[in-house]
Amino acid sequence: MTEKMINLTIDGEALQVPAGTTILKAAERLGINIPRLCYHPSLSVEGACRVCVVQVKGQTAYQASCSAQVWEGMDVQTNSPEIRQARRDIVELLLDNHPMDCQTCDRDGNCELQRQAYRLGVRERHFEGRRKQYATDEASRSVIRTPEKCILCGRCVRVCAEVQGVFNLSQQGRGFNTVVGPANLGPMDESACIQCGQCIAVCPTAAFLEKDHTERVWAALNHKGGKHLVVHTAPAIRATIGEEFGLPIGTPVAGKLVTALRRLGFDQVFDTNFGADLTIIEEATEFLKRMGGEGPLPLLTSCSPGWVNFVEKFYPEMIPYTSSCKSPMQMMSSLIKTYYAEKKGLDPKDIFTVAIMPCVAKKYEGGREEHAMTDGTPYTDAVLTTRELAWMIKSYGIDFTHLPDGEFDRPLGVSSGAADIFGATGGVMEAALRTAAVKLTGEELGPLNFEEVRGVTGLKEATIRIEDQEITVAVANGLTNAKQVLEFIKSGEKTYHLVEIMACPGGCIMGGGQPYPPMDYEVLDPEIAKLRARALYDIDGHKQLRRSHENPAILKLYTEYLGEPNGEKAHDLLHTHYEARNPRGIR
Repeated sequence: MTEKMINLTIDGEALQVPAGTTILKAAERLGINIPRLCYHPSLSVEGACRVCVVQVKGQTAYQASCSAQVWEGMDVQTNSPEIRQARRDIVELLLDNHPMDCQTCDRDGNCELQRQAYRLGVRERHFEGRRKQYATDEASRSVIRTPEKCILCGRCVRVCAEVQGVFNLSQQGRGFNTVVGPANLGPMDESACIQCGQCIAVCPTAAFLEKDHTERVWAALNHKGGKHLVVHTAPAIRATIGEEFGLPIGTPVAGKLVTALRRLGFDQVFDTNFGADLTIIEEATEFLKRMGGEGPLPLLTSCSPGWVNFVEKFYPEMIPYTSSCKSPMQMMSSLIKTYYAEKKGLDPKDIFTVAIMPCVAKKYEGGREEHAMTDGTPYTDAVLTTRELAWMIKSYGIDFTHLPDGEFDRPLGVSSGAADIFGATGGVMEAALRTAAVKLTGEELGPLNFEEVRGVTGLKEATIRIEDQEITVAVANGLTNAKQVLEFIKSGEKTYHLVEIMACPGGCIMGGGQPYPPMDYEVLDPEIAKLRARALYDIDGHKQLRRSHENPAILKLYTEYLGEPNGEKAHDLLHTHYEARNPRGIR
């Protein structure tokens, strides 16, 4: 069927676009970028902020270009003096109801409201009167809510509902008293929040931020007090932190990252990739046992703490299907305060462990009671997001882009390429299949690349044939896609053997703690995910070690310390448990 085309004029230039195209999208075809705040290409259209208004000939009211669709013969003016003044008035009204603390705000220099104010020529505040004032919810272990900085764009509400399927946030009250928050404006940690931080990623201001851990890390670095400072960094960080220093998206910077961490003052710099390889050994062993009848199928992965929070709150009946493996972060931190401490002759209490993570939910995970030693000492003392670490490096005066490449310390710095791809959606699945293929066939020449599970598509399904066995798998990223898979499993509509679930769309490379995108990209842009994922796959492709079970440091760990995979000691140290949680707001 031939697509119906619409003829219209924008700013005096004629063009033709498909029926159903919005004015905003039509204008972009002419290279016209209309200001916007509430609009986001990955979310439903809200039309709330009105910053994108345009004039349409014959219409008395201005039209919101993000929601108004074109019609035959439409004549649009996007840049008349009246329209420019209207947009400026709208932004001025938003600013006059906004705290005057730009210089001390976390988003200073990277704030969309600030950017639009500059673009529209707002140079002073014209409107005086009562300003909304709300207390900041700082009690959360991961996500801080500052409603005074909210401009009611609705992005956070939509990403929480449409991408994550959590529906934790809503606009409450009316008129001047409208505020965004969880049910009954209760604390975030007591709500349905899964701590994923996607609300932080899409917020145009600083109404949502991650819980700051930089001060506790500075304190440890500046006043060691006999503490041995150890840091380890997640697979995805090496493909993203360079963006904070002006490097192109998807530039691998593992070596510079190691050097920067040493210059900050850490005694040992380890790689969470080691924990990722260890996770694969434990998880693949668990999977093969279940394939042999020891436990229910499918096996659901457990690397993503946002997903773990989600299953505990929304699908507790699926907990028996979820792998008992700790995440790579917690496996690493556990080893640092046990295996490494013993090798160095250190008291675990004298070790301060910092994890560099792309994920806001890792802050919550690190504080969970089950992730502490028997005496209450946490395995992970602090978690820094990519953004937090980048700020610390800048604050310390380190010229990141010109640093020489360093190498991770041994023994917990050796890893395979399978660990690197953990940061991309499908990476955990592929890493597990690489090892499972060898275990099932008994041949070290099993397949390395499983293209069927790669890509940033929200839900991927495949049947993998290994020798005479068929393994049916699913890979979901973004929890609306996870819900779909879980409902398939519950209803019996589909049967899987292994399911990878990542809370964030695109996986860890698009986690809630990753760099805000540059001006010419939108948050959640799949092109960003593709570029970051490509960096991880390139790192994997150039490594000699490509499978987790080939890692000699992992093999030595089992020989010297853990015994066999899934054995008693390994289970005690590397595995955990989950429980049903019923927060306020969930019935």
